[in-house]
Amino acid sequence: MADGAPFPTDFDTSDVDPDEASMFAFQVYTYKMGEMVSLMIHLGDRLGLYRFLAGKEPLTAEQVADQTGYHPRWILEWLRGQEAAKLLTYDADGETFQLSKVGASVLADENHSLFFAAGAFAAPQEPAIVERLAEAFTTGLGLSWEELGPNGAHRTERMLGPWSRLAFVPNIIPALEGVKAKLETGAMVADVGCGAGLALRVLAAEFPNSTFHGYDPSETALDIARKKAATDGLENISFIHAGGEDLPADQGYDFIYTFDCLHDMTRPADVIAAIKTALKPDGTWLIKDIRSSGDFVKNHKNPMLAMHYGFSVSSCMSSAMSEPGGAGLGTLGFSPPVAEEMCRAAGFGHFEQHDFGDPANLYYEVRA
Repeated sequence: MADGAPFPTDFDTSDVDPDEASMFAFQVYTYKMGEMVSLMIHLGDRLGLYRFLAGKEPLTAEQVADQTGYHPRWILEWLRGQEAAKLLTYDADGETFQLSKVGASVLADENHSLFFAAGAFAAPQEPAIVERLAEAFTTGLGLSWEELGPNGAHRTERMLGPWSRLAFVPNIIPALEGVKAKLETGAMVADVGCGAGLALRVLAAEFPNSTFHGYDPSETALDIARKKAATDGLENISFIHAGGEDLPADQGYDFIYTFDCLHDMTRPADVIAAIKTALKPDGTWLIKDIRSSGDFVKNHKNPMLAMHYGFSVSSCMSSAMSEPGGAGLGTLGFSPPVAEEMCRAAGFGHFEQHDFGDPANLYYEVRA
């Protein structure tokens, strides 16, 4: 089916109230504005402009250009657009721009701020990927994470990075019964759906006595993971090109975790069953997944709901339906009721929900 060609085009809207149509058009164009601002945020992050502006006094476009080496005309246009988007402040008298401290925590401080968000703004999708997504509405088959390419792996790591670096070890691990002591002594750990391996690198550096295995079906993501682990000098990590359903059924792992990936999987029930057989009888499985009530009407309380559905169509549900018969849970599909039902169906007896204040995710502590 070619871009809606079979559908009628002779409908008449001449009797629409022009004021109402104007307001609706304004609403639609706010989303186009969001698309353009998203690209500008990506460029600001990619070019280091937010990091340059962080902590600085108000600067003119010429001063920014002089100190960064970028072209002054391009800098001026970018700065003006950022102020128009209310991301920078502007002093008309001095023609100066400034990134506030709050703005720096969200747009520049990737290493210390849990609110860092600029990493979520990746480069636009390649036309070939958009073409495949359009085809998926006819075929029902989406793109796997591997087919989405390095852009998906890079964006995911940047989005999840602050919580992996700043909260995983100090806040989350101590809340899990017995896990920290095992990691300190020496545990076998698996990250299922490890992606580029950020969480693994954080744990491996903190707990050198433990051994860490990262499983992922994307060689693109694993290439990034291996290079970064080598750069960090971490010798207690190894990466396996395999899906979660291919975990060894030898009850060898003390701790397994799955971060923001079960809803992306074509057969999450098979992966959950494999985790059950890979985990020691006294082992712990930690699930991190998107906050969702499981009820579309209740989910309307989420001001980011439209964004989540956009993520779902473009990546999460696409991946979850990239094989015939895929579960297709999508970004908001692994809600607490679904999570508990699937875990208990696999034979897990302990299911405990944790809320660590992560605005995007809930956590589930699962044991036999």
